[in-house]
Amino acid sequence: LIFALGFLLVILQPSTGQFPRVCANVQSLRSKECCPSWDGDGSPCGELSNRGSCQNILLSQAPLGPQFPFSGVDDREDWPSVFYNRTCRCEGNFMGFSCGECKFGFSGLNCTERQVKTRRNILQLTTSEKNKFLAYLNLAKNIPSQDYVIATGTYTQMNNGSNPMFRDINVYDLFVWMHYYASRDTLLGGSNVWRDIDFAHEAPGFLPWHRAFLLMWERQIQRITGDENFTIPYWDWRDAEDCEVCNDEYMGGRH
Repeated sequence: LIFALGFLLVILQPSTGQFPRVCANVQSLRSKECCPSWDGDGSPCGELSNRGSCQNILLSQAPLGPQFPFSGVDDREDWPSVFYNRTCRCEGNFMGFSCGECKFGFSGLNCTERQVKTRRNILQLTTSEKNKFLAYLNLAKNIPSQDYVIATGTYTQMNNGSNPMFRDINVYDLFVWMHYYASRDTLLGGSNVWRDIDFAHEAPGFLPWHRAFLLMWERQIQRITGDENFTIPYWDWRDAEDCEVCNDEYMGGRH
């Protein structure tokens, strides 16, 4: 189950971005369909432009492992089927909840232009480059996400979709929430929780899930800043004797 979820978090686009704002409503939740129209032609999933189509989601048929001894109690099981069982399946180099975006590494009107971008060591950035990066992060903390909202309740608490429970969140905290949502404990009702679970970290889905997570984060920064060449700098900690970026010059002190 954990491997299947990790796989689906990468393949099914609605899951990589939490909940599309256009699908956080009674109609979408009750019908369990999230197939928004693409603005380019007004058709669901851009079907008239051959960008994609509304189809049943694909779920793994692999047997469940012993790590999670429950069934039907966690909204993240067979994601995103608890909320939506029909979503946009995009063709070619198109992606996104409405197939309105290009896959990572592509651009252009028809998403055919290959993009090559270079990520840089954060310790090798110039002062102006470093300050721009930190300014971008600060901007993300102060801009509400236009495309996504976060769930403040389970599907059951939402009365099976009749009472949507979502709220706005800024672009930075959206990704904080996504990481928490994928790795938090399973809620069993009342004060009971199952803590021996971490859908984002304790399985083969660890690497592909986090790669998709970082690519989405990078894409959102590019969109809110208009800087299509932005890439997330990395910190090579392999030979570091301490946390070189744990100071006010970079990501803040340890306290």
